[in-house]
Amino acid sequence: MTQPRPNEFIAPPECPVFEPSWEEFADPFAYINKIRPIAEKTGICKVRPPKEWQPPFACDVDRLHFTPRIQRLNELEAQTRVKLNFLDQIAKFWELQGCTLKIPHVERKILDLYQLNKLVNDEGGFEAVCRERRWSKIALKMGFAPGKAIGSHLRSHYERILYPYNLFQTGANLLVRGMSPSLHAALLMSLLHCLPHFLLYFSVRTVLSWCGAALSQVDQYMCLVCGSGSEEDRLLLCDGCDDSYHTFCLIPPLHDVPKGDWRCPKCLAQECGKPQVAFGFEQASREYSLRGFGDMADSFKSDYFNMPVHMVPTELVEKEFWRLVSTIEEDVTVEYGADIASKEFGSGFPIRGGRFQVSPEDEDYLSCGWNLNNMPVMDSSVLTHVTADICGMKLPWLYVGMCFSSFCWHIEDHWSYSINYLHWGEPKTWYGAPGSAAEKLECVMRKLAPELFESQPDLLHQLVTIMNPNTLMNHGVPIYRTNQCAGEFVITFPRAYHSGFNQGFNFAEAVNFCTMDWMPMGRMCVDHYRQLNRYCVFSHDEMVCKMASTADTMDVALASAVQQDLNAMVQEEDELRAKVNKMGVQQSQQVEYDLLPDEERQCSKCRTTCYLSALTCPCSPGQLVCLHHAQDLCCCPPSNLTLNYRFTMAELYPMKEAVTLRAESYTDWVSRVTNILEDRNKKSLEELRSLVEKAEVKRFPQGDLLLRLRAVTLDAEKCAVVAQQLLNGKRQTRYRRTLTRTCNNLLTVEELRTFVRQLQNLPCSIRQAPLLQDLLTRVDDFQQRSERLLLDEAPSPADLQCLLDASLGLDVELPQLSVLRERLEQARWLEGVQGASDRPHSLCLDTMRRLIDQGVGLAPHASVERAMARLQELLTVSEHWEERALSLMEARPHHCVETLEAALQEVESIPAYLPNCLLLKDTVDQAKDWLQEADSESGSCRIPVLDTLTDLVSRAKIIPVWLDPLARLEALISDVQAWKESAAKTFLMKNSPYSLLEVLCPLCDAGTGSHKSKFKRTKDVAQCGWRNGARLDCLGDVERALSESKDSSSAMATLAEVRHKELESLMTIRAYNESRLLPTGDAGAFRVSGAMLQCELCRDCFHRGCLTHQDPLPNQAWLCPQCRRSEKPPLDRVLPLLASLQRIRVRLPEGDALRFLIERTVRWQHRVQQASSEGVLGETSHQRWGASSPSWSLGPQTNVFCVSKMTFKRKHDFSPPVKDSVNSKRTKRHVEESSERKEKAKKPRKKKPKMNKERSQEVKGMSSPTSTHTDLFPSDSDEDFTLCAAPWCREPEGKQVNWVQCDGNCQQWFHQICVGVSAAQAEKEDYICISCTQPDHNRE
Repeated sequence: MTQPRPNEFIAPPECPVFEPSWEEFADPFAYINKIRPIAEKTGICKVRPPKEWQPPFACDVDRLHFTPRIQRLNELEAQTRVKLNFLDQIAKFWELQGCTLKIPHVERKILDLYQLNKLVNDEGGFEAVCRERRWSKIALKMGFAPGKAIGSHLRSHYERILYPYNLFQTGANLLVRGMSPSLHAALLMSLLHCLPHFLLYFSVRTVLSWCGAALSQVDQYMCLVCGSGSEEDRLLLCDGCDDSYHTFCLIPPLHDVPKGDWRCPKCLAQECGKPQVAFGFEQASREYSLRGFGDMADSFKSDYFNMPVHMVPTELVEKEFWRLVSTIEEDVTVEYGADIASKEFGSGFPIRGGRFQVSPEDEDYLSCGWNLNNMPVMDSSVLTHVTADICGMKLPWLYVGMCFSSFCWHIEDHWSYSINYLHWGEPKTWYGAPGSAAEKLECVMRKLAPELFESQPDLLHQLVTIMNPNTLMNHGVPIYRTNQCAGEFVITFPRAYHSGFNQGFNFAEAVNFCTMDWMPMGRMCVDHYRQLNRYCVFSHDEMVCKMASTADTMDVALASAVQQDLNAMVQEEDELRAKVNKMGVQQSQQVEYDLLPDEERQCSKCRTTCYLSALTCPCSPGQLVCLHHAQDLCCCPPSNLTLNYRFTMAELYPMKEAVTLRAESYTDWVSRVTNILEDRNKKSLEELRSLVEKAEVKRFPQGDLLLRLRAVTLDAEKCAVVAQQLLNGKRQTRYRRTLTRTCNNLLTVEELRTFVRQLQNLPCSIRQAPLLQDLLTRVDDFQQRSERLLLDEAPSPADLQCLLDASLGLDVELPQLSVLRERLEQARWLEGVQGASDRPHSLCLDTMRRLIDQGVGLAPHASVERAMARLQELLTVSEHWEERALSLMEARPHHCVETLEAALQEVESIPAYLPNCLLLKDTVDQAKDWLQEADSESGSCRIPVLDTLTDLVSRAKIIPVWLDPLARLEALISDVQAWKESAAKTFLMKNSPYSLLEVLCPLCDAGTGSHKSKFKRTKDVAQCGWRNGARLDCLGDVERALSESKDSSSAMATLAEVRHKELESLMTIRAYNESRLLPTGDAGAFRVSGAMLQCELCRDCFHRGCLTHQDPLPNQAWLCPQCRRSEKPPLDRVLPLLASLQRIRVRLPEGDALRFLIERTVRWQHRVQQASSEGVLGETSHQRWGASSPSWSLGPQTNVFCVSKMTFKRKHDFSPPVKDSVNSKRTKRHVEESSERKEKAKKPRKKKPKMNKERSQEVKGMSSPTSTHTDLFPSDSDEDFTLCAAPWCREPEGKQVNWVQCDGNCQQWFHQICVGVSAAQAEKEDYICISCTQPDHNRE
């Protein structure tokens, strides 16, 4: 905010602005009486009518011609006018001295001679200032900067211009004729002493010559001072009286002869001593029409501000106005069409019988109370009883303004109200002071411009003086302002000084009015006028008497006001007449003063208009005085005076009694109402209603008292209705339906308290008050309980709910309810959070999120914030660990168990249900169980079973944990699968429908298929599959039994049992098939017809034509399609399979079946060798191939095995019969080589000689298994290391045979080729034979 510049005008505060409703606007006096307590504090107020109230402009514009007043702005302001008057006097003084005044400039500013003169006089005069050297101080007070020798300039200008004038004012320049030369010389020397600069104009010789001039001869023209006529060139002749004076005899002396007319000191005193003419506005020289004046006004404003008139801001005009009125340098003159009689040209408002034709829709404005033609004469206006049509008071005046035209500080005549309406045009700026500050304003203006009031004591009543509101405010006078726009009223209150100016061309209308409350103020105004000797506009006493004469029909409110004024008037008149009688006035006569014009009945002393009485004297015809100035009429004795009276005292007292009687009923009513309203005596509501009814029946005035009574009665009735509603329970359901319903129809607690207090303060009593007091007591108790409960950090929901239930019986809007509901929601939420925290096993993330979402919607509270913080922290940690647990489980590669266990240790401290963490824990438990199981499998002395490993691997794959043994197990299983594929390629035929296990295992279901259809098994055969409660009827049972076997021995036992079943079944089938070939009369036999082939295993016969590619090969046994189930690989291809399986160290049904098959094969070889050595093989072979009915000397089982399960191609596989010498030669050779080996291969026993190249020749003939047919696994005590311990020894031959020793318990030696170990593997790895890997195996 910018700071105002020095001396810049600061706008005073705004006065109140009222905007009445249509109901309030209907009665202007009632509304003015309503706003009076507020508006009279500021002196003026503005009233904006309703927007629809727009009266037509009824003034006759064509006939309106007026002569405006001329206003020079810098003459309006009091202090500025004082300066101008002073300058006029100085200019006149020097003009009469024959000089022209030129105001000097100091520091490029016009020197303020008035201020300089005043400051010098305040400092003690010119001599004192010079003596004490105060010119610098005076320069500072005048606003000049120090240090520039301004004081000397001011002294020079004062000496030259002001000092002679001050001498003239004191009379020092008036020289006495015939003054002695010595006295004249002394006076001049004193002037020289005071005026050292005087020597600049006159020499000492000249001055001394003045002293001796009296001795010179007198000439024709002699100086009246020195009496000499010498130095005629220095002798001045007065143009007024023709007296002569030497220039050097004058005080102060003149250094030169004036060029113009010159007046001597005596004539100068006569001219300047004339009284000044009272200041007033001049009338313009021309007459304006309204249109012509408007053109002039708009042209002036637009030219002055150099912009369109409507664009000039009001603030700018206001500051410029007060600048212009305060300066003497600028002289701006404006014109103002003021005090134009509306009776001559017509009012701006429409009137009945006027020239303006009112449209039907505007007829209401004719009788409207705000029509300024109607307001002064309405029944509520006291001026109605003034018979004379007083222009400006009863008849409106018109005002046509232009920019800067102003109306000066004044109060209305008789201190009455005034109302001003701006019909159209630019705004009018008003300034006002309240009536209580009127005397203060007068004192300030008298103090600041005493010169004006000396010449015009009633200056403020002349409407010609203005003073800056800032100056008045600085001296403690309250000033208010407003801008009156078109269509707005401004009302001034009694004795409220107001002034203002026009912003531009406008048209306004104003009139006075008086209300009943004005009457005491009106009588005070008459007394004030008497002191100022100012005439009255009308006789106040005459108005009161006319009002009293109509007491019978007078309004009772007006009668009450008239009664008080009439009592004061009669009492004063009685005292004055008694005083006159006491003076000795004896003559009296009755005079009807109301028939005389006001000019003929004015007091010659105080100019008061007399009505009740006056004094006259025959010596002064046409003159009279009021009784207050009985001694000021003439010098005649009182007996010559005559008392003229309008009413005798006997007539005044009945008049007074009539008014009193009329006002008594109202006074009594007022007394009763006043007592009730002032709470002196409480009455019932019914009595208040009766007082209101009485006022309406007797048409008591619509004053403040009645309005207050009606308001109190209405309030009491409303209070009674509201109280009854509160007590009856007429309210909406607040809490049970919804917690969020607003209760706008309910009282607040403060309203209830105020309501109860209002009931207590009512001037009447109502019966519902005690009950409402009880309600308030219960509300206070509820609030106290609420405060105690709300102070609790964690109130229980039950207590809160109980308190809320208690509020249902209180029909008051309780501010604690919302807080209690919030705390209830908070308490329930906290209870839910605590309950969830107490059950961490069920506190899941969704529950936490739901609680947090619920907590977000709660009102803020410390406990809620703490719980929210804890819950949010728990949620954050839980979400973090849920994500981390999921990431740990989904990590690639998987984490190890230790990492997961470390994470789980941190998770254990989180009191929440975390599914991923629990899954992680289950995963870790599964991994630990798996590892334990894997460790138990690897740490056990038994070889693990393939199904167990497969199950472990399959379980491990679904466990998201890094398991170290898994890779090894997968490798084992991969090796096993590779081994199975290799075995399948070795044994299975192309497109074979059989599995590897079916091929390697004995036939557990022999006799099925086509064989079963041909032979019905007996009950014994069907039951041969039962052993030890285990049913081995199918391959699945066998496979399950092998998988469930604990070791190889049990697996071998199972396979032996299956083999037994197989042999039994095959023997039965063979017997059946062979029986059919016998020539018997059995019905089941069939005849052999044509060429047929007989299966060597089942002995069934087949036509060659019925077979496809089933021709027997030379020197090989032929098997039928049902008996031939696999290929017959060589034994050297099979042994590496078993050796590789031993290296894998995994048990699987196929491996057990392969081992069992190899062992059977080896045992068969032993039997064949034994039979060959005993000479039985040749006979059996000859019989087999030479006869149709075989003779099995080796036993039926061996004979069957020779054909059915000889899966391998062996060296000793039997063939067609050969010569005996060959067989005997081979046997002998074998025996010899065997014995030779035993002798040559003996060597000392040492630990693990992996390879022995030197003994290759010694073991050439070790292929004979005769030494191992009784014990396939010789003990460690056996010293014969020349034999391979493998039961399936292939008897390798050559120059170098590689051996390997078992690193297990047996430490036996094996051919590397027999156990499938390469030389590199034997050197780098430990080898453990199959017997050591299965220590519980029972060798057959």
